[in-house]
Amino acid sequence: MDANPAVNESAIHAEVLVLGGGPGGYTAAFRAADLGKQVVLIERYPALGGVCLNVGCIPSKALLHIAQIIHEVNEFEQHGLSYGKPSVDINKIRSWKESVTKTLGDGLAGLVKQRKITLIQGTGLFTSANTVEITTETGVKTVSFEQAIIAAGSHPTKIPVFPNDDPRLWNSTDALALKEIPKKLLIVGGGIIGLEMATVYHALGSEISVVELMNQIIPGCDNDLVTPLYRRIKKQYKNIWLETRVTSIEAQEDGLKVSFDRAGSLSADGIGDKGKGAPESELFDAVLVAVGRRPNGKLIGAELAGVNVDELGFIAVDKQQRTNIPHIFAIGDIVGNPMLAHKATHEGKVAAEVAAGLKAGFDALTIPAVAYTDPEVTWMGLTENQAKQQGIAYDKAVFPWAASGRSLTLGRKEGLTKILCEKETGRILGAGMTGPNAGELIAEAVLALEMGADAEDVGLTIHPHPMLSETFAFAAEIITGSITDLYIKK
Repeated sequence: MDANPAVNESAIHAEVLVLGGGPGGYTAAFRAADLGKQVVLIERYPALGGVCLNVGCIPSKALLHIAQIIHEVNEFEQHGLSYGKPSVDINKIRSWKESVTKTLGDGLAGLVKQRKITLIQGTGLFTSANTVEITTETGVKTVSFEQAIIAAGSHPTKIPVFPNDDPRLWNSTDALALKEIPKKLLIVGGGIIGLEMATVYHALGSEISVVELMNQIIPGCDNDLVTPLYRRIKKQYKNIWLETRVTSIEAQEDGLKVSFDRAGSLSADGIGDKGKGAPESELFDAVLVAVGRRPNGKLIGAELAGVNVDELGFIAVDKQQRTNIPHIFAIGDIVGNPMLAHKATHEGKVAAEVAAGLKAGFDALTIPAVAYTDPEVTWMGLTENQAKQQGIAYDKAVFPWAASGRSLTLGRKEGLTKILCEKETGRILGAGMTGPNAGELIAEAVLALEMGADAEDVGLTIHPHPMLSETFAFAAEIITGSITDLYIKK
Protein backbone atom coordinates (compact mmCIF):
# COMPACT_ATOMS: atom_id res chain seq x y z
CA MET A 1 0.00 0.00 0.00
CA ASP A 2 2.98 2.36 0.45
CA ALA A 3 2.54 4.96 -2.27
CA ASN A 4 5.76 6.87 -1.65
CA PRO A 5 9.36 5.68 -1.15
CA ALA A 6 9.62 8.04 1.84
CA VAL A 7 7.52 5.72 3.95
CA ASN A 8 10.45 3.32 4.23
CA GLU A 9 12.24 5.82 6.44
CA SER A 10 11.87 5.37 10.18
CA ALA A 11 10.68 8.96 10.73
CA ILE A 12 8.36 10.93 8.44
CA HIS A 13 7.02 14.47 8.64
CA ALA A 14 3.60 15.61 7.47
CA GLU A 15 2.13 19.05 7.12
CA VAL A 16 -1.26 17.35 7.45
CA LEU A 17 -1.60 13.83 8.81
CA VAL A 18 -4.91 12.02 8.29
CA LEU A 19 -5.62 9.03 10.53
CA GLY A 20 -8.12 6.76 8.76
CA GLY A 21 -8.82 6.16 5.08
CA GLY A 22 -12.59 5.92 5.03
CA PRO A 23 -14.86 8.32 3.10
CA GLY A 24 -14.15 11.18 5.50
CA GLY A 25 -10.44 10.45 5.76
CA TYR A 26 -9.60 10.10 2.08
CA THR A 27 -11.79 13.11 1.24
CA ALA A 28 -9.90 15.19 3.81
CA ALA A 29 -6.55 13.95 2.48
CA PHE A 30 -7.49 14.68 -1.13
CA ARG A 31 -8.81 18.16 -0.36
CA ALA A 32 -5.76 19.07 1.73
CA ALA A 33 -3.45 17.88 -1.04
CA ASP A 34 -5.42 19.87 -3.62
CA LEU A 35 -4.92 22.95 -1.45
CA GLY A 36 -1.15 22.48 -1.57
CA LYS A 37 -0.52 20.61 1.67
CA GLN A 38 1.96 17.75 2.00
CA VAL A 39 -0.23 14.91 3.27
CA VAL A 40 0.38 11.58 4.98
CA LEU A 41 -2.64 9.23 5.07
CA ILE A 42 -2.68 6.28 7.47
CA GLU A 43 -5.05 3.36 6.90
CA ARG A 44 -4.94 0.11 8.85
CA TYR A 45 -6.48 -2.07 6.12
CA PRO A 46 -4.97 -3.01 2.72
CA ALA A 47 -7.60 -1.04 0.79
CA LEU A 48 -8.84 2.51 1.19
CA GLY A 49 -12.53 3.28 1.64
CA GLY A 50 -13.03 2.22 5.24
CA VAL A 51 -16.18 0.46 6.43
CA CYS A 52 -18.38 2.17 3.82
CA LEU A 53 -16.58 0.97 0.71
CA ASN A 54 -15.29 -2.39 1.91
CA VAL A 55 -17.79 -3.76 4.45
CA GLY A 56 -20.68 -1.32 4.46
CA CYS A 57 -22.48 1.04 2.08
CA ILE A 58 -21.13 -0.23 -1.23
CA PRO A 59 -21.23 -4.04 -0.85
CA SER A 60 -24.61 -3.82 0.87
CA LYS A 61 -26.05 -1.84 -2.03
CA ALA A 62 -24.71 -4.39 -4.50
CA LEU A 63 -26.49 -7.18 -2.59
CA LEU A 64 -29.62 -5.07 -2.14
CA HIS A 65 -29.80 -4.56 -5.89
CA ILE A 66 -29.81 -8.33 -6.36
CA ALA A 67 -32.53 -8.59 -3.73
CA GLN A 68 -34.58 -5.96 -5.57
CA ILE A 69 -34.32 -7.89 -8.84
CA ILE A 70 -35.39 -11.13 -7.17
CA HIS A 71 -38.36 -9.44 -5.49
CA GLU A 72 -39.47 -7.70 -8.68
CA VAL A 73 -39.28 -10.87 -10.75
CA ASN A 74 -41.25 -12.83 -8.16
CA GLU A 75 -43.94 -10.17 -7.77
CA PHE A 76 -44.47 -9.58 -11.49
CA GLU A 77 -45.65 -13.17 -11.97
CA GLN A 78 -49.11 -11.93 -11.01
CA HIS A 79 -48.89 -9.39 -13.84
CA GLY A 80 -48.07 -12.01 -16.47
CA LEU A 81 -44.27 -12.06 -16.46
CA SER A 82 -42.54 -15.19 -15.20
CA TYR A 83 -38.92 -16.36 -15.40
CA GLY A 84 -39.30 -19.27 -13.02
CA LYS A 85 -37.58 -19.68 -9.69
CA PRO A 86 -34.23 -17.81 -9.62
CA SER A 87 -31.04 -19.82 -9.41
CA VAL A 88 -28.68 -18.29 -6.85
CA ASP A 89 -24.93 -18.89 -7.30
CA ILE A 90 -23.61 -17.46 -4.05
CA ASN A 91 -19.98 -17.67 -5.20
CA LYS A 92 -20.62 -15.62 -8.34
CA ILE A 93 -22.63 -13.07 -6.38
CA ARG A 94 -19.83 -12.75 -3.85
CA SER A 95 -17.24 -12.36 -6.62
CA TRP A 96 -19.29 -9.65 -8.32
CA LYS A 97 -19.77 -7.78 -5.03
CA GLU A 98 -16.02 -7.93 -4.37
CA SER A 99 -15.25 -6.73 -7.90
CA VAL A 100 -17.37 -3.63 -7.28
CA THR A 101 -15.46 -2.73 -4.13
CA LYS A 102 -12.12 -3.51 -5.80
CA THR A 103 -12.89 -1.23 -8.75
CA LEU A 104 -13.68 1.66 -6.43
CA GLY A 105 -10.70 0.87 -4.19
CA ASP A 106 -8.32 0.82 -7.14
CA GLY A 107 -9.74 4.18 -8.20
CA LEU A 108 -8.97 5.65 -4.78
CA ALA A 109 -5.42 4.27 -4.88
CA GLY A 110 -4.95 5.99 -8.22
CA LEU A 111 -6.17 9.28 -6.81
CA VAL A 112 -3.67 8.98 -3.94
CA LYS A 113 -0.79 8.63 -6.42
CA GLN A 114 -2.02 11.47 -8.62
CA ARG A 115 -2.08 13.77 -5.61
CA LYS A 116 1.34 12.56 -4.38
CA ILE A 117 -0.05 11.63 -0.97
CA THR A 118 2.10 9.41 1.24
CA LEU A 119 -0.02 6.39 2.10
CA ILE A 120 0.95 4.08 4.95
CA GLN A 121 -0.80 0.85 5.87
CA GLY A 122 -0.73 0.32 9.58
CA THR A 123 -2.34 1.06 12.93
CA GLY A 124 -1.73 4.57 14.20
CA LEU A 125 -1.53 5.70 17.82
CA PHE A 126 -0.83 9.22 19.01
CA THR A 127 2.30 9.47 21.16
CA SER A 128 2.14 13.26 21.63
CA ALA A 129 0.32 16.30 20.30
CA ASN A 130 2.61 16.25 17.25
CA THR A 131 3.54 12.60 16.68
CA VAL A 132 1.85 9.35 15.72
CA GLU A 133 3.42 5.91 15.96
CA ILE A 134 2.37 3.51 13.20
CA THR A 135 2.66 -0.24 13.55
CA THR A 136 3.10 -1.81 10.10
CA GLU A 137 3.91 -5.28 8.83
CA THR A 138 7.57 -4.28 8.54
CA GLY A 139 7.95 -2.49 11.86
CA VAL A 140 7.14 0.74 13.63
CA LYS A 141 7.26 4.16 11.96
CA THR A 142 6.95 7.57 13.55
CA VAL A 143 5.19 10.43 11.80
CA SER A 144 5.51 13.96 13.09
CA PHE A 145 2.90 16.44 11.96
CA GLU A 146 1.98 20.10 12.00
CA GLN A 147 -1.74 19.39 11.83
CA ALA A 148 -3.76 16.18 12.07
CA ILE A 149 -7.25 15.08 11.07
CA ILE A 150 -8.67 12.15 13.03
CA ALA A 151 -10.96 10.01 10.87
CA ALA A 152 -10.72 6.74 12.77
CA GLY A 153 -14.37 5.72 12.40
CA SER A 154 -16.35 3.23 14.44
CA HIS A 155 -16.91 -0.49 14.99
CA PRO A 156 -20.00 -2.70 15.45
CA THR A 157 -21.35 -2.88 18.99
CA LYS A 158 -20.76 -6.26 20.64
CA ILE A 159 -22.89 -7.64 23.46
CA PRO A 160 -20.26 -9.10 25.85
CA VAL A 161 -22.48 -11.94 27.16
CA PHE A 162 -23.15 -13.27 23.65
CA PRO A 163 -20.91 -16.05 22.21
CA ASN A 164 -19.02 -13.63 19.95
CA ASP A 165 -16.39 -16.22 18.98
CA ASP A 166 -19.03 -18.47 17.39
CA PRO A 167 -18.96 -18.05 13.57
CA ARG A 168 -22.77 -18.32 13.51
CA LEU A 169 -23.06 -15.05 15.47
CA TRP A 170 -22.61 -12.29 12.91
CA ASN A 171 -21.98 -8.59 12.81
CA SER A 172 -22.65 -6.54 9.67
CA THR A 173 -19.21 -7.38 8.22
CA ASP A 174 -19.91 -11.10 8.59
CA ALA A 175 -23.32 -10.72 6.95
CA LEU A 176 -21.83 -8.90 3.96
CA ALA A 177 -19.16 -11.59 3.52
CA LEU A 178 -21.98 -13.78 2.12
CA LYS A 179 -20.33 -17.06 3.09
CA GLU A 180 -23.63 -18.92 3.42
CA ILE A 181 -27.39 -18.49 3.28
CA PRO A 182 -28.73 -19.73 6.63
CA LYS A 183 -32.09 -21.46 6.66
CA LYS A 184 -33.22 -19.53 9.76
CA LEU A 185 -31.70 -16.10 10.42
CA LEU A 186 -32.47 -13.86 13.40
CA ILE A 187 -31.78 -10.14 13.12
CA VAL A 188 -31.18 -8.55 16.54
CA GLY A 189 -31.98 -4.87 16.01
CA GLY A 190 -34.68 -3.45 13.75
CA GLY A 191 -32.67 -0.43 12.64
CA ILE A 192 -31.39 0.42 9.18
CA ILE A 193 -28.43 -1.99 9.06
CA GLY A 194 -30.40 -4.95 10.38
CA LEU A 195 -33.35 -4.40 8.04
CA GLU A 196 -31.11 -3.95 4.99
CA MET A 197 -29.48 -7.30 5.70
CA ALA A 198 -32.91 -8.83 6.31
CA THR A 199 -33.91 -7.61 2.84
CA VAL A 200 -30.88 -9.31 1.26
CA TYR A 201 -31.11 -12.65 3.04
CA HIS A 202 -34.89 -12.90 2.65
CA ALA A 203 -34.47 -12.53 -1.11
CA LEU A 204 -31.74 -15.18 -1.11
CA GLY A 205 -34.00 -17.65 0.69
CA SER A 206 -33.50 -17.29 4.45
CA GLU A 207 -36.42 -17.41 6.86
CA ILE A 208 -36.15 -14.07 8.66
CA SER A 209 -37.07 -13.11 12.21
CA VAL A 210 -36.44 -9.60 13.56
CA VAL A 211 -36.35 -8.60 17.22
CA GLU A 212 -36.36 -4.93 18.22
CA LEU A 213 -36.24 -3.43 21.71
CA MET A 214 -38.20 -0.29 20.80
CA ASN A 215 -41.88 -0.06 19.83
CA GLN A 216 -41.24 0.36 16.09
CA ILE A 217 -38.70 -0.57 13.45
CA ILE A 218 -36.19 2.15 12.51
CA PRO A 219 -36.51 4.01 15.82
CA GLY A 220 -36.14 7.76 15.37
CA CYS A 221 -38.06 7.83 12.10
CA ASP A 222 -41.67 9.02 12.04
CA ASN A 223 -44.04 6.08 12.36
CA ASP A 224 -46.10 6.98 9.27
CA LEU A 225 -42.97 6.70 7.10
CA VAL A 226 -42.07 3.33 8.61
CA THR A 227 -45.56 1.84 8.41
CA PRO A 228 -45.54 0.92 4.66
CA LEU A 229 -42.25 -0.93 5.14
CA TYR A 230 -43.51 -2.67 8.27
CA ARG A 231 -46.71 -3.86 6.62
CA ARG A 232 -44.78 -5.24 3.65
CA ILE A 233 -42.09 -7.12 5.56
CA LYS A 234 -44.61 -8.38 8.12
CA LYS A 235 -46.00 -10.50 5.29
CA GLN A 236 -42.57 -11.59 4.08
CA TYR A 237 -40.74 -12.40 7.31
CA LYS A 238 -41.49 -15.19 9.73
CA ASN A 239 -41.55 -12.91 12.78
CA ILE A 240 -41.14 -9.27 13.78
CA TRP A 241 -41.03 -8.92 17.56
CA LEU A 242 -41.18 -5.34 18.88
CA GLU A 243 -40.45 -4.24 22.43
CA THR A 244 -38.71 -7.55 22.93
CA ARG A 245 -35.27 -8.10 24.42
CA VAL A 246 -32.78 -10.87 23.71
CA THR A 247 -31.69 -12.07 27.14
CA SER A 248 -29.17 -14.69 26.08
CA ILE A 249 -27.68 -16.57 23.13
CA GLU A 250 -26.41 -20.07 23.78
CA ALA A 251 -24.19 -21.90 21.29
CA GLN A 252 -25.42 -25.42 20.62
CA GLU A 253 -24.29 -28.03 18.12
CA ASP A 254 -27.39 -27.65 15.95
CA GLY A 255 -27.68 -23.84 16.15
CA LEU A 256 -27.80 -20.78 18.36
CA LYS A 257 -30.46 -20.93 21.07
CA VAL A 258 -31.85 -17.43 21.62
CA SER A 259 -33.94 -16.54 24.67
CA PHE A 260 -36.35 -13.60 24.69
CA ASP A 261 -37.94 -11.33 27.27
CA ARG A 262 -41.51 -10.73 26.07
CA ALA A 263 -43.53 -7.58 26.80
CA GLY A 264 -46.83 -8.69 25.24
CA SER A 265 -49.80 -6.52 24.10
CA LEU A 266 -49.91 -4.09 21.19
CA SER A 267 -47.85 -1.00 20.46
CA ALA A 268 -49.53 2.35 21.10
CA ASP A 269 -50.83 2.84 17.57
CA GLY A 270 -51.87 -0.78 17.12
CA ILE A 271 -49.26 -1.33 14.39
CA GLY A 272 -47.13 -4.31 15.21
CA ASP A 273 -47.06 -6.82 18.00
CA LYS A 274 -45.23 -5.67 21.11
CA GLY A 275 -43.46 -8.88 21.94
CA LYS A 276 -46.67 -10.77 21.25
CA GLY A 277 -45.90 -14.27 20.09
CA ALA A 278 -42.20 -14.14 20.93
CA PRO A 279 -41.21 -17.54 22.29
CA GLU A 280 -39.24 -18.05 25.47
CA SER A 281 -36.47 -19.34 23.22
CA GLU A 282 -35.89 -20.47 19.65
CA LEU A 283 -33.07 -22.07 17.66
CA PHE A 284 -31.51 -20.26 14.70
CA ASP A 285 -28.87 -21.24 12.17
CA ALA A 286 -27.32 -17.76 12.37
CA VAL A 287 -27.89 -14.55 14.33
CA LEU A 288 -26.96 -11.08 13.09
CA VAL A 289 -26.41 -8.56 15.89
CA ALA A 290 -27.09 -5.09 14.48
CA VAL A 291 -27.60 -2.90 17.53
CA GLY A 292 -25.47 0.06 16.47
CA ARG A 293 -21.85 1.12 16.24
CA ARG A 294 -19.33 2.58 18.69
CA PRO A 295 -16.72 5.24 17.90
CA ASN A 296 -13.02 4.36 17.96
CA GLY A 297 -11.98 7.39 20.02
CA LYS A 298 -10.50 5.29 22.82
CA LEU A 299 -8.42 3.14 20.47
CA ILE A 300 -6.05 5.75 19.00
CA GLY A 301 -4.08 7.08 21.98
CA ALA A 302 -5.87 10.42 21.71
CA GLU A 303 -5.27 11.19 25.38
CA LEU A 304 -1.51 11.30 24.75
CA ALA A 305 -2.15 14.10 22.26
CA GLY A 306 -4.26 15.91 24.83
CA VAL A 307 -7.48 15.33 22.84
CA ASN A 308 -10.59 14.99 24.99
CA VAL A 309 -12.54 11.76 24.44
CA ASP A 310 -15.82 11.08 26.24
CA GLU A 311 -16.87 7.86 27.94
CA LEU A 312 -18.42 6.45 24.76
CA GLY A 313 -15.38 7.21 22.61
CA PHE A 314 -16.68 10.35 20.88
CA ILE A 315 -14.48 13.41 20.30
CA ALA A 316 -16.15 16.82 20.58
CA VAL A 317 -15.41 19.35 17.82
CA ASP A 318 -16.44 22.87 16.86
CA LYS A 319 -17.88 23.99 13.52
CA GLN A 320 -14.38 24.01 12.03
CA GLN A 321 -14.00 20.35 13.14
CA ARG A 322 -11.32 21.36 15.65
CA THR A 323 -10.86 19.32 18.82
CA ASN A 324 -9.78 20.96 22.08
CA ILE A 325 -6.25 20.86 20.62
CA PRO A 326 -6.37 23.60 17.94
CA HIS A 327 -4.13 21.89 15.36
CA ILE A 328 -5.91 18.52 15.63
CA PHE A 329 -9.24 18.04 13.88
CA ALA A 330 -11.73 15.14 13.95
CA ILE A 331 -14.43 14.07 11.52
CA GLY A 332 -16.92 11.30 10.76
CA ASP A 333 -18.34 8.67 13.08
CA ILE A 334 -15.88 9.57 15.83
CA VAL A 335 -17.38 13.06 16.32
CA GLY A 336 -20.98 11.92 16.79
CA ASN A 337 -24.21 10.83 15.20
CA PRO A 338 -25.46 10.37 12.61
CA MET A 339 -22.77 7.90 11.60
CA LEU A 340 -23.13 8.41 7.85
CA ALA A 341 -20.54 8.53 5.07
CA HIS A 342 -22.03 11.62 3.44
CA LYS A 343 -21.71 13.51 6.73
CA ALA A 344 -18.07 12.45 7.07
CA THR A 345 -17.09 13.58 3.58
CA HIS A 346 -18.44 17.08 4.14
CA GLU A 347 -16.72 17.29 7.52
CA GLY A 348 -13.50 16.08 5.89
CA LYS A 349 -13.56 18.93 3.39
CA VAL A 350 -14.18 21.46 6.16
CA ALA A 351 -11.27 20.16 8.25
CA ALA A 352 -8.90 20.16 5.26
CA GLU A 353 -9.90 23.66 4.23
CA VAL A 354 -9.48 25.06 7.72
CA ALA A 355 -6.10 23.32 8.01
CA ALA A 356 -5.11 25.02 4.74
CA GLY A 357 -6.08 28.44 6.07
CA LEU A 358 -9.44 28.86 4.39
CA LYS A 359 -12.53 30.17 6.13
CA ALA A 360 -14.82 27.16 6.32
CA GLY A 361 -17.29 25.57 8.69
CA PHE A 362 -19.76 22.72 8.86
CA ASP A 363 -23.13 24.44 8.71
CA ALA A 364 -25.40 21.94 6.98
CA LEU A 365 -29.03 22.52 7.89
CA THR A 366 -29.81 18.82 7.59
CA ILE A 367 -28.22 15.44 6.93
CA PRO A 368 -30.50 13.03 5.05
CA ALA A 369 -31.01 9.48 6.32
CA VAL A 370 -31.84 6.55 4.04
CA ALA A 371 -32.80 2.95 4.77
CA TYR A 372 -32.16 1.00 1.56
CA THR A 373 -34.84 -1.51 2.41
CA ASP A 374 -37.70 -2.55 0.12
CA PRO A 375 -39.40 -0.08 0.08
CA GLU A 376 -36.72 2.48 0.86
CA VAL A 377 -37.39 4.84 3.78
CA THR A 378 -35.77 8.28 3.88
CA TRP A 379 -36.14 11.55 5.70
CA MET A 380 -34.42 14.88 6.22
CA GLY A 381 -34.82 18.05 8.27
CA LEU A 382 -37.25 18.17 11.14
CA THR A 383 -39.23 15.00 11.82
CA GLU A 384 -42.82 15.31 12.95
CA ASN A 385 -41.87 13.79 16.31
CA GLN A 386 -39.25 16.51 16.79
CA ALA A 387 -41.64 19.27 15.73
CA LYS A 388 -44.15 18.13 18.35
CA GLN A 389 -41.50 17.82 21.06
CA GLN A 390 -40.16 21.30 20.30
CA GLY A 391 -43.62 22.89 20.09
CA ILE A 392 -43.09 24.10 16.54
CA ALA A 393 -46.24 25.06 14.63
CA TYR A 394 -46.27 23.26 11.27
CA ASP A 395 -48.45 22.25 8.37
CA LYS A 396 -48.18 18.66 7.16
CA ALA A 397 -49.05 17.14 3.81
CA VAL A 398 -48.86 13.50 2.76
CA PHE A 399 -49.20 12.47 -0.87
CA PRO A 400 -49.97 8.74 -1.28
CA TRP A 401 -48.07 6.97 -4.05
CA ALA A 402 -51.26 5.05 -4.80
CA ALA A 403 -52.17 8.24 -6.71
CA SER A 404 -48.84 8.30 -8.58
CA GLY A 405 -48.96 6.95 -12.13
CA ARG A 406 -45.26 6.11 -12.04
CA SER A 407 -45.58 4.18 -8.79
CA LEU A 408 -48.43 2.11 -10.19
CA THR A 409 -46.42 1.28 -13.33
CA LEU A 410 -43.76 -0.13 -11.02
CA GLY A 411 -46.36 -2.43 -9.50
CA ARG A 412 -46.02 -0.63 -6.16
CA LYS A 413 -48.54 1.61 -4.44
CA GLU A 414 -47.64 1.49 -0.77
CA GLY A 415 -45.34 4.51 -0.78
CA LEU A 416 -45.86 8.09 0.35
CA THR A 417 -44.23 11.51 0.28
CA LYS A 418 -44.54 13.69 3.36
CA ILE A 419 -43.63 17.33 3.82
CA LEU A 420 -43.60 19.58 6.88
CA CYS A 421 -43.73 23.36 6.46
CA GLU A 422 -43.55 26.23 8.89
CA LYS A 423 -47.14 27.25 9.56
CA GLU A 424 -46.66 31.00 9.22
CA THR A 425 -44.28 31.17 6.24
CA GLY A 426 -44.69 27.86 4.40
CA ARG A 427 -40.92 27.35 4.57
CA ILE A 428 -39.90 23.71 4.33
CA LEU A 429 -38.89 22.26 7.69
CA GLY A 430 -38.63 18.57 6.87
CA ALA A 431 -39.67 15.84 4.48
CA GLY A 432 -39.77 12.08 4.20
CA MET A 433 -40.44 9.53 1.51
CA THR A 434 -41.13 5.82 1.53
CA GLY A 435 -41.11 3.76 -1.65
CA PRO A 436 -38.88 2.50 -4.48
CA ASN A 437 -35.95 4.88 -5.13
CA ALA A 438 -36.92 7.16 -2.25
CA GLY A 439 -33.22 7.52 -1.46
CA GLU A 440 -32.68 9.19 -4.84
CA LEU A 441 -35.64 11.53 -4.38
CA ILE A 442 -34.76 12.94 -0.97
CA ALA A 443 -31.89 15.03 -2.38
CA GLU A 444 -34.39 17.49 -3.88
CA ALA A 445 -35.96 18.01 -0.47
CA VAL A 446 -32.52 18.58 1.08
CA LEU A 447 -31.68 21.20 -1.54
CA ALA A 448 -35.05 22.88 -1.05
CA LEU A 449 -34.48 23.15 2.69
CA GLU A 450 -30.90 24.40 2.28
CA MET A 451 -32.07 27.07 -0.20
CA GLY A 452 -34.86 28.25 2.11
CA ALA A 453 -37.63 27.20 -0.28
CA ASP A 454 -41.26 27.24 0.73
CA ALA A 455 -44.11 24.99 -0.40
CA GLU A 456 -45.06 27.39 -3.19
CA ASP A 457 -41.52 27.31 -4.62
CA VAL A 458 -41.64 23.52 -4.84
CA GLY A 459 -45.20 23.36 -6.17
CA LEU A 460 -44.46 25.89 -8.92
CA THR A 461 -41.33 23.98 -10.00
CA ILE A 462 -42.31 21.88 -13.03
CA HIS A 463 -41.48 18.22 -12.41
CA PRO A 464 -41.33 15.54 -15.15
CA HIS A 465 -44.41 13.37 -15.54
CA PRO A 466 -44.94 10.56 -14.82
CA MET A 467 -42.05 10.28 -12.36
CA LEU A 468 -41.82 9.66 -8.65
CA SER A 469 -40.14 13.04 -8.14
CA GLU A 470 -43.42 14.85 -8.82
CA THR A 471 -44.85 13.40 -5.61
CA PHE A 472 -42.75 15.99 -3.76
CA ALA A 473 -44.40 18.76 -5.77
CA PHE A 474 -47.83 17.23 -5.17
CA ALA A 475 -47.19 17.19 -1.41
CA ALA A 476 -46.21 20.86 -1.60
CA GLU A 477 -49.40 21.60 -3.54
CA ILE A 478 -51.43 20.07 -0.74
CA ILE A 479 -49.87 22.64 1.58
CA THR A 480 -50.65 25.55 -0.78
CA GLY A 481 -54.12 24.24 -1.64
CA SER A 482 -53.43 23.99 -5.38
CA ILE A 483 -53.40 20.17 -5.70
CA THR A 484 -55.49 18.74 -8.53
CA ASP A 485 -54.25 15.15 -8.46
CA LEU A 486 -56.15 14.60 -5.23
CA TYR A 487 -59.43 16.00 -3.99
CA ILE A 488 -58.93 17.66 -0.63
CA LYS A 489 -62.19 18.63 1.05
CA LYS A 490 -62.10 22.28 2.11
